[in-house]
Amino acid sequence: MSDVVIDNSVVIAWCFPDEKNSYAMKVLRALTSCAAIVPAMWAFEAANVFIVGERKRRSTVADTSVWTQFLTALPITIDNQNIGYLFNDILNVARIHNLSAYDAAYLELAIRRAIPLATLDGKLKAAAKKAGIKLYDPSDNVATSS
Repeated sequence: MSDVVIDNSVVIAWCFPDEKNSYAMKVLRALTSCAAIVPAMWAFEAANVFIVGERKRRSTVADTSVWTQFLTALPITIDNQNIGYLFNDILNVARIHNLSAYDAAYLELAIRRAIPLATLDGKLKAAAKKAGIKLYDPSDNVATSS
């Protein structure tokens, strides 16, 4: 069993029908044989996407309830690294790779744990490649450098 950092772009693709794609669905199916880990802010980031979806009438309160129950049931572990350590490292990763602090949190976690990253975000993919982090390939549950 291998670990993988899962970016919120993949998680949200599991929920919103217009965001679904084959890569995200393969990552979801791979959770039966790999352990997923996310940065501490992940739940807040996902919750924000849900509330914005409700406000923009992309989704309903009922949709959000179903999605949060679904995500809660998945084998996703939240990283609990010391906040002082994270401030320094996340800010450095954000600066080096010109990322938002949110995206830098996913990349920092993948770097610190030396595990692949699953993302749909093009800028985050490019930063991961530049940082030497493998992109997760759920089709064979191994990482690929492409």
